[in-house]
Amino acid sequence: MPKLWTIGYERLLPAELVAELEAAGVRRVLDVRFRPQSRRPGMSKTRLGELLGAYGIAYEHRKPLGTPPDLRVLFHQGKVAEAAPAFRTHVEATAGDQLDRLAAELDHGPPTALLCLEADASVCHRRVLSDALRERRPRLVVVDL
Repeated sequence: MPKLWTIGYERLLPAELVAELEAAGVRRVLDVRFRPQSRRPGMSKTRLGELLGAYGIAYEHRKPLGTPPDLRVLFHQGKVAEAAPAFRTHVEATAGDQLDRLAAELDHGPPTALLCLEADASVCHRRVLSDALRERRPRLVVVDL
């Protein structure tokens, strides 16, 4: 049965993020932030990739699976009921093929986690992505770290 993890680093220091990923057995992180920058030290694209690489965890930035600024505002305002379907429409139109490829990779690829800032997956675009992947792979198990 394919499995996918999701994680938000909002409440984690870099070492704690690595510990969570290692404990879950994750070997690849897909950064699904539109802009992989962070005010939090160690969580921007280059530094995060270096840190994860030092622990044998592959890092890939997947910008097309990120939330564009106009929709990110809705998520930040807590308007998830409005933001989630708008993001789903956006991602299917602009990156549906990437979701298809990712769904196919889950059987033979390394154990993978989707990463974003938001700690609570239920109010994050990671939930929209994992739901879209579950529709493509009905037996997919999603674990929010």
